Amino acid sequence: MTKHDTVIKLLLIEDSVEEAEQLISMLRNGGIALRPTRAGNIDELAAQLETQTPDVILVNLTAKSMKLVDVAALASRGGKDIALIAVTTNASEDTIVAAFADGARALALRNRAEHVQSIVKREFESLNMRRGVRRLEAELREIERRCDALLDSSRDPIAYVHEGMHVRANKAYLETFGFEEFEEIESMSILEMIAPDDADDFKSLLKKLSKGEKPPQKLNVKAQRVDGSTFDATIEFAEASYEGEPCQQISFRQQTMSVELSRELDVLRSKDLVTDLYNRQYCLAELDRVIGEAAKGRNDQALILLEPDNFKHLLDTVGLGNADLLLGDMANLMRRHIGESDVAGRFGEHTFGVLLGGRNAEDVRALGEVLRKSFEERIFEVGKQSVNANVSIGGALIGEKNSNAQAVLTQASNALRLAQTEGGNRVNIFDAAAKDKADEEKNRHWLSLVKDALANNGFVLFYQPIISLHGAEGEFYEILLRMHGPKGEIGPGFFMPIAEQNGLMPAIDRWVISSAIKALAEREKAGHKTTFFVKLTPQSLDDHTLLPWIAQQLKNSRLRGDALVFEMPESKVVTSLKTARAFVTGLKQMHCGFALEQFGSGLNSFQLLKHVDANYLKLDRSFMADLPKNKENQEKVKELCDQAHHVGKLTVAEFVEDAASMSILFSCGVNFVQGNFLQEPEKVMSYEVA
Repeated sequence: MTKHDTVIKLLLIEDSVEEAEQLISMLRNGGIALRPTRAGNIDELAAQLETQTPDVILVNLTAKSMKLVDVAALASRGGKDIALIAVTTNASEDTIVAAFADGARALALRNRAEHVQSIVKREFESLNMRRGVRRLEAELREIERRCDALLDSSRDPIAYVHEGMHVRANKAYLETFGFEEFEEIESMSILEMIAPDDADDFKSLLKKLSKGEKPPQKLNVKAQRVDGSTFDATIEFAEASYEGEPCQQISFRQQTMSVELSRELDVLRSKDLVTDLYNRQYCLAELDRVIGEAAKGRNDQALILLEPDNFKHLLDTVGLGNADLLLGDMANLMRRHIGESDVAGRFGEHTFGVLLGGRNAEDVRALGEVLRKSFEERIFEVGKQSVNANVSIGGALIGEKNSNAQAVLTQASNALRLAQTEGGNRVNIFDAAAKDKADEEKNRHWLSLVKDALANNGFVLFYQPIISLHGAEGEFYEILLRMHGPKGEIGPGFFMPIAEQNGLMPAIDRWVISSAIKALAEREKAGHKTTFFVKLTPQSLDDHTLLPWIAQQLKNSRLRGDALVFEMPESKVVTSLKTARAFVTGLKQMHCGFALEQFGSGLNSFQLLKHVDANYLKLDRSFMADLPKNKENQEKVKELCDQAHHVGKLTVAEFVEDAASMSILFSCGVNFVQGNFLQEPEKVMSYEVA
């Protein structure tokens, strides 16, 4: 779960706002998006549950205002499904047993942040799964109702057969075989409907079906009516269920054309006429079949997708009129290297796909390389042109974990796009089983890059202007960190998590601060009064030598302290309140400023200002979402600005993305604005020092 996933509606049962804020910060630090509320007594809880149904309720077992059993009783009133989690620091056997007896679904250890985070994620996922199952059950009931209606109104003779016996049949079926009521054939063997000449073969088929083998899609037989008369029929099979039991849906269609002609028409309906491969519709049906086998445990199947690189250039070369000839030749080349049981099809305008069976991961990759090399070496003669058509290949192994058609298509498509973005003419196969190992190797690679950047000055600062809406003196910039890479600068989302996991953030923070002070000193000498907003990570707060070091850096550069504003997210400050307060107090002695980012995301953000003296409040980006149309966000921004100005704080609106938002923010009283709409981060500042 990431910050961009579905927001969890969280209700906290806590005696104090401070304790609730700690839990909120703890969860947000784990990347969990929240919309939190708090209930301090039973009446507030009842009111909260009436206005909206929360996804998760966290109940502090030591709360004096409410007991877990009372919360559970209120939460379950009206049949609501809510993930109720008990939170405690004392996880004795008696505590655990009592919590579950009182209605908790899980118990989380408050003093272990990772445990609280994992329990909330797990219970929210479980809640969504239960909701999904209920939706599917409702949809299934509706589908069954519609199927019954369609079955009864269908002109095709259709029956449901379980272990060879009739359990359901429609009116057309009864009329076809000469019966008036279903009771006449209930529990009668389907063999009674087959003429003696085909009875033995059909009996063998029924035995295979009872062992779980797949039926043929169609079977031509001579059917027999109750009066002994016969007719030629085509039987179509489909897996189904009746009253919860697995069965076969069997449709009898009287033959009105020759078997050969019927077979030819079936082939034409399933083929792509340009390439003679199967069409997309047929392939998707086959993919559903393959997915069904994977769900039952089969793990030797895969889907690979193949596209020519630079297809637009190929079209320009051979001409649009010859495009079909080129695609046909490519399909023929692909067909030569796959097995008879593999299903090859045209998935898109110039996208080919193959459903593979009986191959492990190594076999799939080997086939991909064989196909890639065969295209690399082949010269296609199209019209009067000779062209080389290298291809990129992406694929996904199909197993029980990804037994979903859309998931497999997405994984294969993403693998194909990755192969193309890496230069094309390559094979990329997604394997969920190997992903964890690859992630470990990737993390080691990034760690090496970060260490190298620290040792060899491999970082670079970017600057984004912060614009005053009320004419504040000087220039203001947010400092953003990037890392040099082989193909340009690398964003922090790639290397920061690894640096944080390995305790490298204090060293990176010092590099940023030192580089920012040097840049500021140059601007001051050139006569540009400038203020930098510099991000600081929580790990640096534990470094007791940082403040003296900053003071020395300022002294050496003869730079005024108020040219620097250090900033941290509100949630991070709450979880490190004691050290953050001491750090900000030290900053004030050097006349440096401090800003709270993501302000307004907590239960009572202004309460934090009693402990941490921030100069700037950078409003949470959620308030910027669709601001011109969202009256609620507009009112919240104005409320925050009014409160901020009342206590002498300046406000900054980040992530401003349109002109309409600018006028709204000005009218709300926002002091500064920042965002890509105004200017994207750049290596140079707007007024660069000569």
